[in-house]
Amino acid sequence: MDYPIDYRYSREHEWVRLENGTATVGITHHAQEQLGDVVFVELPSVGSKLEAEGAFGAVESVKAVSDIYAPISGDVIAVNEALMDAPELINSDPHGEGWLVKLTVFDRSEIQRLLNADQYTKYVAAESDE
Repeated sequence: MDYPIDYRYSREHEWVRLENGTATVGITHHAQEQLGDVVFVELPSVGSKLEAEGAFGAVESVKAVSDIYAPISGDVIAVNEALMDAPELINSDPHGEGWLVKLTVFDRSEIQRLLNADQYTKYVAAESDE
């Protein structure tokens, strides 16, 4: 899997794409692969404040329910309503149509602490070797 090079990645397997001060957040291809078929997504409401590394929702798959952690802090300005009717978008397009929330960014330096695509690819490979 080639991860988008313009995204940043957390060690909890979330991604962030920054565009004009807005951060789009989702879970990575690796995360959705580990989960299996996603059947339900719980997301915060617009206006919620997220803290970096804090749980902000959950993804339920046929295997388990997993918390989703905010890779950065910010105010939720949009949630992906399409996931309410079609949670499987997370499986079919995790880095595109399967996005979770959009945030206003509180602190851009938080993004710099995340992994780039190459670092994340190596992290996933090392984790798989364990």
